[in-house]
Amino acid sequence: MKIFAISDLHLSGLSDKPMNIFGSNWEGHFDKIRADWLSKVSPDDVVLVCGDISWGTTLEEGLFDLKSLSDLPGKKVFIRGNHDYWWNGITKLRRAAPDDTFYFLQNDCVKFENVVICGSRGWTCPGSPDYTEHDEKLYLREAERFKLCFKEVEKVREEGDVVVALIHYPPMGLKLQPTLFTQLFEQNGVDKVVFGHLHGEVFFPFRYVREGVEYILTSCDKVNFILQRVL
Repeated sequence: MKIFAISDLHLSGLSDKPMNIFGSNWEGHFDKIRADWLSKVSPDDVVLVCGDISWGTTLEEGLFDLKSLSDLPGKKVFIRGNHDYWWNGITKLRRAAPDDTFYFLQNDCVKFENVVICGSRGWTCPGSPDYTEHDEKLYLREAERFKLCFKEVEKVREEGDVVVALIHYPPMGLKLQPTLFTQLFEQNGVDKVVFGHLHGEVFFPFRYVREGVEYILTSCDKVNFILQRVL
């Protein structure tokens, strides 16, 4: 079993949000992702998708975009991004999943063989130039959600298991200073953290190891629309 990751697919099957307005590299971007996915992923593998999946605003619109992944091999594990407005009600979403290869995480985890995967959206971290009191409230709330995730991880974790945490937002500040998120990852023995959200000029290294935890940036335009190998 191999594990890959990518994020910020920004699919827009039923909404008028062409991504090529952000640069010519976005032209036919899902075709690029799809071709790479088909070239390297087998049915026994896992692909992690770290949020901003669809521009849809309703569940119907989001499901339309999710179905474009149905014929791609592997198990697909998703967390919500800041633009995933269609993601509204985890029970309803899980019932409506296109098929049994789709897994949606919300304050919990899933385990495949010896790999435990957990995740939550996260939020802007202290140290960002536009950080406000509103951000502080959401940042603290998301830290609490990760605590819930790790409670679920401990229920299924066995000796020798690898723990992968998904978070949509970068889990550190602009100067890579520690945050509540990094502290929780370290305290709970996370091995890999996968995230996205960043576009344009990127302050965060694509792969970075801190206190034994590897952080992997997977925003699709920043990795040339190629799935990144996690394990």
